Amino acid sequence: MLTYQSIIDQIKSGQFAGAASPFVKIYPQSLTELDGATLLMVRTENGKRLLAVGNGPIVGELEGEPAEGGKLAPLTHANRLVLNRYLPYTAPQAFGTKIATFGLGDRLGEASPGHIRTVLGKDVRPILAQQSIRELALTGRTYEDVLDAACFAVFQEGYKDGFGADGDHLKKEEDIEYALRLGFTMLTLDCSENIDNSIARLSASELEERYAQLPEAIRQGYEERYLATSPQIADAKLNFTREELVRDVLIYHEAINFMEHIYRKYIEQLNGAVDFEISIDETETPTSPEAHFLVANELYVRGIQIYSMAPRFCGEFQKGIDYIGDIAQFERELQAHAAIADHFGYKLSIHSGSDKFSVFQLIGQYTKGRFHVKTAGTNWLEAVRVVAKVAPSLYRRMHQHALDHFEEATAYYHVTTDISAIRPLAETSDAELPEYMNENNARQLLHITYGILLQAKDEKGGKLFADEFFAVLNEYEEQYAEGLGVHIGKHLSLLGK
Repeated sequence: MLTYQSIIDQIKSGQFAGAASPFVKIYPQSLTELDGATLLMVRTENGKRLLAVGNGPIVGELEGEPAEGGKLAPLTHANRLVLNRYLPYTAPQAFGTKIATFGLGDRLGEASPGHIRTVLGKDVRPILAQQSIRELALTGRTYEDVLDAACFAVFQEGYKDGFGADGDHLKKEEDIEYALRLGFTMLTLDCSENIDNSIARLSASELEERYAQLPEAIRQGYEERYLATSPQIADAKLNFTREELVRDVLIYHEAINFMEHIYRKYIEQLNGAVDFEISIDETETPTSPEAHFLVANELYVRGIQIYSMAPRFCGEFQKGIDYIGDIAQFERELQAHAAIADHFGYKLSIHSGSDKFSVFQLIGQYTKGRFHVKTAGTNWLEAVRVVAKVAPSLYRRMHQHALDHFEEATAYYHVTTDISAIRPLAETSDAELPEYMNENNARQLLHITYGILLQAKDEKGGKLFADEFFAVLNEYEEQYAEGLGVHIGKHLSLLGK
């Protein structure tokens, strides 16, 4: 049996073959020497551990079991904070507006190694930790869990090019405080509760009646900025009419006030940099170029700096499937949205960006490669694909449970899934199960039921699927990483990265 020191020596010399190791698995790319200590990620029968050997101060600070010449430290929150202090590259960072970023939404805490390998050498930076409060509730995780998993994955892979952490679609101040306190380096402000969707349904006379209730100074300011003069941006072709201006002001005015409030109270007061994203995609109607310009210009007038903005595009960006809509119209409007973002110096953000393969080339082209794209559920689906391949019995039980609870899941997501179009399980062989991941209706079925599947319990309170599911991912982690490399790699390639 090899000693810990001999394993380290063999890795350093490039001769380690894994034979006679006391560990289930060793991650050689994690090997790190630091002030008299050597660190290495390993997998034991009880899960992953940090092996810390030597007399360096980090060995003393890590919590863990005494080991041969050091410690075996579990991947706890406290140990992650120690790792961040000694190895700054394992902590998230902000990236600003000059480089493309890709949000990866690892809901399971298992996808980041595959994500890291996929972005290596590419002109894009990963936002490895990206979760909304809704996703935390559906998975039973915390922001501490999300950030810990990303940081340990960075160490495991020896990745030093930088990654971000996004408090995604946050609406409440207590959630914003929570994310920023933990060190999240990106904040996506969801303004949906301050956007008045009822305005879109009002008549011209009703609009004027509501508009007249705003203070005269506010109305005069908007009219001077958008009607007295005609804002022009190359490639945007803006055309402000009074009726559309009135409508946009009534829809977005309170949301703009909310953006300013959050910026002044939180973002402006921070010591470190945070990428501040504005999300206005949760509206009943698409964001017109004029509405986009109005929101952006009002922020500019108020001295508010943002990192990116997510409008609602024409067509549909549903979960886990390709774009639905008129691609020619999307291209025309994308050109205007990208020009507006470029004019104000921030990045255009594309939400629900998973699997929108038919429009990725256009996004890369019109943003000139400077974008933020969010994905999430597609990474879960690649994990389900692994289960379908190697654990067909487990997959069949998950699939049936998803069918039984589909209506419940639609409360959280808008999809146009046709359950009747999904091939029955009884007519599908084990070898054919992975093909469900290639069919839109089945993809959406499994996409939106992830929380139900992960939280499902039996009569005794035990987990119906989660323990088996994670055991499969642990055993087949390389296959999962390879699948993510192919799938996310296709996203990046079409985006021009």
